[in-house]
Amino acid sequence: MSSPIVTVILPAKDAGPYIGTTVTTLARQFQNSDRLRLVVIDDGSTDDTRVQVQHFARDMPHVEILSNAHSVGLAAARNQGLEKVDTEFFCFVDGDDWMHPDRLESLVASMRRLECDFVRTDHVTDTDGRRRLMRAPFAWRERVLAPRDAILPADETTMVDYPYAWAGMFHRRVLDEGLAHFEPGLFTAEDRPWIWRLHLQASTFAIVDAPAILYRRGVTTSLTQILDRRQLDFLPAFAEAIRVVQDDHDAERFLPKIATTTMSVCAYHLFRARAMATSERTALRSGIRDLLRAIPPDQIDSALQRLSDRRRRILARLVREVRAA
Repeated sequence: MSSPIVTVILPAKDAGPYIGTTVTTLARQFQNSDRLRLVVIDDGSTDDTRVQVQHFARDMPHVEILSNAHSVGLAAARNQGLEKVDTEFFCFVDGDDWMHPDRLESLVASMRRLECDFVRTDHVTDTDGRRRLMRAPFAWRERVLAPRDAILPADETTMVDYPYAWAGMFHRRVLDEGLAHFEPGLFTAEDRPWIWRLHLQASTFAIVDAPAILYRRGVTTSLTQILDRRQLDFLPAFAEAIRVVQDDHDAERFLPKIATTTMSVCAYHLFRARAMATSERTALRSGIRDLLRAIPPDQIDSALQRLSDRRRRILARLVREVRAA
């Protein structure tokens, strides 16, 4: 039996209707299934997620299932999986997504050829069977560069706006250097401080082509579809991202980007807040005021000008309130 070379971290909560597809596609990633180690974190599921994994992974030789009696959230669940990594490479997949055959074998080949800390890929969204290719927002492919060179410009979509942990593969030195873990306790936006830390502190990365990973959109149990207090986790997530940037030796270069992104996301959530309960809407507005105070004052006006007209109008009142306080 060969030793695994890739650990796949698969957190799942109530993913019973989908996770069979996920696991089945993982079994088709290498010519020799011994090369893959699967760590599943059943995060407080109340359905048959664990049974489905056991059934569809029955012929996979390296499978470990961790079970949480109560949900700890995606960030903490991924961290549990990271503690189990003992292979040269690792990657993530969510319990309602899946990938084309040989994707991971292709990514391992890219990692070894390019000898970089991590690679990133495009992905495909699937919304009720309608598929759309989403390109990683960076011009260069198959070229090893410093990740911080993919952060700017501030007024365009860049790689820190493409935070999907599952859209790539990582060498374990990223884990050894303390760059792989997520902020615990976050149920949403856990990948925002994570992607900033990765791009500021890792040494090398590349964008590569590979067989697709497919991201299922519109799942009713997804937190992106639920308007409750857990949505407010983007507030501490972005506060931590701002802190990560401010601690960087080249903070002044990157503050315009994190300020613009933060304010754009705040405007997006304010727009969605119309469908929230009054208490959540009040908490959201209070939290956004605090988040705006975390942005250096000299960055606010220029960041506002980079937003669309609609988002600028949505956010303008809270900006005035913060300045008047």
